Amino acid sequence: MKKIFSAFMVMVTALTAVSCNLQDNGSDSSDKNTLTIMGKKSDLEKSYMTSIFEQYEKAFDTELEIISIEDAEYETEAEKRFSEGNVPDIFMHFHNTDLNRFDVDENFYYLNDEKWVSDLTDSSRNYCTDSKGNLLGLPFWESSVSGCYYNKTLLDSLGLKPATTQAEFDVLCQTLYDAGYTPICWPGNGCSWMVQFALDPIFADNPSMLEKINKNEMKFSDIPEVTNMVQWLSNAANNGWFGSYYLNIGWSDISKTIGSGDAVMVFIWDTWFYTDYEKGNKYSVDDFALMPIFLNTANEGTYEGGNLNMMMVNKNSKKLKTALNFLSFCATEKNYNIAFDGISTVNCFKGQNTNIQSQMVKDASSSIKKYERVSTASTRIVGYSADEMADSLRKMFTKEVDVTGCVNLMDECRISAAKKQGEKQ
Repeated sequence: MKKIFSAFMVMVTALTAVSCNLQDNGSDSSDKNTLTIMGKKSDLEKSYMTSIFEQYEKAFDTELEIISIEDAEYETEAEKRFSEGNVPDIFMHFHNTDLNRFDVDENFYYLNDEKWVSDLTDSSRNYCTDSKGNLLGLPFWESSVSGCYYNKTLLDSLGLKPATTQAEFDVLCQTLYDAGYTPICWPGNGCSWMVQFALDPIFADNPSMLEKINKNEMKFSDIPEVTNMVQWLSNAANNGWFGSYYLNIGWSDISKTIGSGDAVMVFIWDTWFYTDYEKGNKYSVDDFALMPIFLNTANEGTYEGGNLNMMMVNKNSKKLKTALNFLSFCATEKNYNIAFDGISTVNCFKGQNTNIQSQMVKDASSSIKKYERVSTASTRIVGYSADEMADSLRKMFTKEVDVTGCVNLMDECRISAAKKQGEKQ
């Protein structure tokens, strides 16, 4: 009986030790290839993610430990786990302001010298690079090009051409309005991504300005281009360029608004047409084309490169080498081409050839190459909140504040958020 009890205690001790190892920086010492990978539930279920996981497990005869967290709880739950020392070997995150929660310098390995870096497209590499030039993660994700997608069939029928300057765009909007059309579908009910397109050129083209605003040496109100953007939006709304009911148009209404021809243009991304554009509309995907976004901050317009989910490596992991090898596996041409076969995405890797790229993006490739900026506002402005920017604009659209008041609200919200993130403002 004593021997049985002793054996039982040994087993309990062993199981406890294994359990502790599993919680220690996401490491499991029982198998050198077993890695912990943490991500949002919906992200981890993407077909290209499950494909690369399965490929790796088969190649190395191992199992990955996937830590799937509900989307709405991801940031707070991940932050809690990090504070408790439960950092996974691989952490999936977008390069946005929420990344500031996780002390990047303390927790993550910079990937500047990895062999696969040269295979990244300029756009995907720039997105994953911080202000100091460090590559934070492997951009293993679907990418897109955000721009002004317009109904070319309708424009052709009216004898109109896409714009190449801000002045031409303003004339185009007024001409469409005079012809009885809503020029721009502006989804003012809960949609918040549009402003970042206007801010990208301001800060991507002037890194010193980005540094100053992040150090609170400058505010939005000190930057004429920001006021120009807000004034243009105010004028556009007053001119009827957004239509009469734009503050009631939400995410689920965009497809019908554009597809029916009620609105001619929308500031969105190409993959939306393949994931959310509804069938049965009067106009199909083939009726649309792409030109730059004009929001009065870049005379010749702008495009925004894709926002990408990055695989980041825990630099304190006991399985650092294995984690880096996993990223190399993901970044191998044969493997990522299997994963992204048939997926509608702009290339993240130079060797991608099995994915589908929209004809709209292909046709505008020379313009995109010239005017595309890396996503900057939402990823690199400390304290930036798309929702709060949209809320400030809504207050202006409903006449609660004027243009100056709107810009001041944007400043107040950003500085307050930055302070909450622990930045010195």
